[in-house]
Amino acid sequence: MKILKAIFLHTRFFALGLILIAFFLVSVFYPPVFNVAIGAFILSIAILLIDLFILFSSKKGITGKRIMASRFSNGDENAVRIVLQNHFKRSFTLRVIDELPKQFQIRNFEYIIKKLEGGNSKAISYKLKPVTRGVYSFGYIHIFIKSRIGLIERRISLPAKADVAVYPSFHRLEEIEMLAFAKMRNKQGFKKIRRIGYNKEFEQVKDYVIGDEIKHINWKATARKNQLMVNQFQDEKAQHIYSIIDMGRNMKMPFNGMTLLDYSINACLALTNVILKNNDRAGLITYNRKVHSAIAAENRNHQLQLMLETLYHQQTRFYESSMERAYSFIKKHITQRSLLIFFINFESSYSLKRFLPMFIHLNKNHLVLLVSFKNTEQEEVSRIKASSVEDICIKTLAEDFLFEKQLFLKELNRYGIYTLFTTPENLSLHTINKYLEIKSRGIL
Repeated sequence: MKILKAIFLHTRFFALGLILIAFFLVSVFYPPVFNVAIGAFILSIAILLIDLFILFSSKKGITGKRIMASRFSNGDENAVRIVLQNHFKRSFTLRVIDELPKQFQIRNFEYIIKKLEGGNSKAISYKLKPVTRGVYSFGYIHIFIKSRIGLIERRISLPAKADVAVYPSFHRLEEIEMLAFAKMRNKQGFKKIRRIGYNKEFEQVKDYVIGDEIKHINWKATARKNQLMVNQFQDEKAQHIYSIIDMGRNMKMPFNGMTLLDYSINACLALTNVILKNNDRAGLITYNRKVHSAIAAENRNHQLQLMLETLYHQQTRFYESSMERAYSFIKKHITQRSLLIFFINFESSYSLKRFLPMFIHLNKNHLVLLVSFKNTEQEEVSRIKASSVEDICIKTLAEDFLFEKQLFLKELNRYGIYTLFTTPENLSLHTINKYLEIKSRGIL
């Protein structure tokens, strides 16, 4: 039974069958052809048996394994390799079908190896791009072997079941970190910002040199030394930076296969890496109807790994977020002045007006940065040329939504609340850019 289950008929088998049927049909009208048909039938059976013998001449047949990382990076290309070993003495044509996780919805994955020599091995490489976090389950690797005769195929199913956890995007951490600290980062999307503020962390008194700030002259030390002395201040380190992620229904909006929540989680992880490398303290708060996770701002060795694990487990439903709960939590637990980066998506003036007093109040003790998302589809619609009444109505509505969102941002800026309005695919880069700008200006 195992042999029968492993046998699959190839198109050549059916083509040969049709030819034999044609011979027998002709023999009805022309009897001499009957002997030819019988001979062809016996020869076909012999060839079929030879093909079976060739395909099942080795118990091992083809062996192999799937090689991949223990976890995948969400929103990035992840490499997968299948290594196959031919234990036959002959060469075969292979058709490889890998059982991919259901999340990818790929139902036609097939790889053809035209010729695998006896005793040799062959590697197949492909890439997968997950767009949701969670556990992805791989199944069997099915190999269909065909000899040169090619009447039938032998199926070998390799037990290669494996579960892979898809974590927030960690592949691009080094790339973004390199951009953040490169000498020419202004050419890579990061702006050079002139510092307009100074911190108050005193370092030492030193001799005055041309270019030092006159207002930092220490007159008492100058009188004692009988020469100009200035106070020198060191860059303030270990400032508290909190990423606050809204997990409400507005963040479930999809963009290029990923939700705004997943884009925010990826940006939060990339931002955390840069914050820690910049010697600041990174923290995290996630909420919808209640505060789900909270990590105090620290700069420990395992802080990035803790953030990664916490972000991996963040899930949400179609609930309306309670900004009031998040506000109460922040007021109670974050007492030191911090940079609060809210990843949030406003789609109506009502929600902004409702939350605005809380943001204004938080901005008195902290520095608030609201990160919101551009709706690229609305922008595309607003740029189309209207050719009918329906197009005019759609275009007007899109322009109205965009204008309303710009008013949101101006309203926030009027109260000293910083804003970032960006597309989801540029979220990580622009958020880090904004953080570096705030640090460079000494605003915090």
